[in-house]
Amino acid sequence: MDLLADGKPKEACGVFGLYSREISGELAQRTYFGLYALQHRGQESAGIAISDGERTLAMRDMGLVSQVFDERKLASLEGGHIALGHVRYSTTGSASWENAQPEFHGRGDVNVFVAHNGNLVNAAELRHELEGEGFEFESTSDTAAIAASAVGELEKGQTVAEAVLRTMRRLSGAYSVAMIFRDKLVAFRDPHGFRPLCIGEVEGGYAVSSETCGLDIIGAKLLREIEPGEVVVIDDDGLQSYRAEEARRALCVFEYVYFARPDSRFDGKEIAHARQRMGEVLADESPAEADVVIPVPDSGIMAATGYAQQSGIPYAEGLIKNRYVGRTFIQPADSMRQLGLRLKLNPLPSIIAGKRVVVIDDSIVRGNTARKLVGLLFEAGAAEVHFRVSSPPVTGPCYYGIDMDTKEGLVGANYTVEEIRDQIGATSLAYLSVEGMTNATEQKGRLCRACFDGDYPIPGATQKFALENADTVVGKK
Repeated sequence: MDLLADGKPKEACGVFGLYSREISGELAQRTYFGLYALQHRGQESAGIAISDGERTLAMRDMGLVSQVFDERKLASLEGGHIALGHVRYSTTGSASWENAQPEFHGRGDVNVFVAHNGNLVNAAELRHELEGEGFEFESTSDTAAIAASAVGELEKGQTVAEAVLRTMRRLSGAYSVAMIFRDKLVAFRDPHGFRPLCIGEVEGGYAVSSETCGLDIIGAKLLREIEPGEVVVIDDDGLQSYRAEEARRALCVFEYVYFARPDSRFDGKEIAHARQRMGEVLADESPAEADVVIPVPDSGIMAATGYAQQSGIPYAEGLIKNRYVGRTFIQPADSMRQLGLRLKLNPLPSIIAGKRVVVIDDSIVRGNTARKLVGLLFEAGAAEVHFRVSSPPVTGPCYYGIDMDTKEGLVGANYTVEEIRDQIGATSLAYLSVEGMTNATEQKGRLCRACFDGDYPIPGATQKFALENADTVVGKK
């Protein structure tokens, strides 16, 4: 067991971009802060590219943003007016330096830098086509295929906008992308809008970010979300918008459940509001006779607040999170493995002992962490542990950028709720309904809920993905 793993699905990436001549001396530093705000979306690698329209400097490495960059390294990236940043968690392509982003791809005089959040279901097929066109690949990520396709279109004499529009017609799957094309910053989003991407105004120019929290931290003013199927081109002439396809909105509902920061906003509403509402609906759907409601920090806090307020059961923080256990934490010896979850969470017996406890978590994916958590609470003296989950059972794989690509590891796909309750050892277990979750987001009919209800927005994605990953060209992690 990886003692640092929290049992949660991992997001693919965070994307950030800036275009401004007015703050060119601060571009690298502001991009650093933008990525810092998006760190929750990927902790494997981080990178920044800075361009003056002719020359692009890039730096990327494995690790957290604060581990990859310091003041000296940021100072070496000064001098341009276009910036591109990325934090990564791998879904297609292994966790290696070659796959860290922004990713460079070029041929002759044409080159691009790309930052991508999402997952293509036709990546291997597209790479095979591009290899037939003479392209060579150093990385195994699907991002390389996006970049090479754009380069190929630019070589044919297409404008930047047309090159991207033509590239989008070759792509199938989830992609929110930002690119540097010489003197332009380009951002585009797949027609379903599986992954978020927004745009804001900053002194003398514009910023793009996977979430609004990335704009907030640098003082940018949110303009709007980039529409599904839209291409935005930013240069000295300002911002131009182009439409590849009509939107078929299907934003991943897990952004509301878990991925996005609670202070980020979709359609003008804070994620925190949706999560609190999920807790309220959960209290109505699955009440419990209990003495205290506690969250699993941090992602269960807002739902637990809603559950407590709606049910009238007192709220308390009964689990203390150690926020200094990071990816570089030294693994304990085998003799210490029984510490398990205590490296991250420690219960407060003064809150828990002798109490009937409702514990709120946002999801159960594989079940291992939930079982250990219930054990901790009983060890702390809980009389009863009523486990409540502010999302439905995860019953299907994701093909659009979450590391859930088989049913075998999904406890909700293989066991009934009662069987899961027995496995984790809880007094009772209940999940939020699909309808309750959707209503809480106030986005009914505009979400992808495939991992919960099996309704995949891209027809044939299941079969295509299976065939793609049978090909050794693309390694899935």
